[in-house]
Amino acid sequence: KVVEVVKGEKRTSSRKFFPGYILVEMELNDETWYVVKNTPKVTGFVGGGTNRPTPISDQEVKQILGQMEEGLVNPRPKYEFSEGEAVKVIEGPFSNFSGIVEDVNAEKGKLRVLVSIFGRSTPVELEFFQVEKT
Repeated sequence: KVVEVVKGEKRTSSRKFFPGYILVEMELNDETWYVVKNTPKVTGFVGGGTNRPTPISDQEVKQILGQMEEGLVNPRPKYEFSEGEAVKVIEGPFSNFSGIVEDVNAEKGKLRVLVSIFGRSTPVELEFFQVEKT
């Protein structure tokens, strides 16, 4: 899930975690391999140099499932900001102030923005949904 701001309102929407990919748990032998490779719309496999898929470890499966679960519990903001980019605060105590992005913490969905207050640049920590690009 991702959080988007549409017309000033936060909305949570679903997005595919690995669009176009299917994770399959199976015993890989000639028979199961034949079924998978002859499945309609299967165009290729992730893996090494061979045409056979490369198994992923239990730890990798746990990590992927954990990331998917985390996305359901704590949706991530769908925003892209860069350092030096001009933004306008649209929510919170600094609403309608303009500023420059000083730091981006995509993992936490937060920005440090230099906002001009009383003629001085003041760093303010804001969440992604509190600002918009100008």
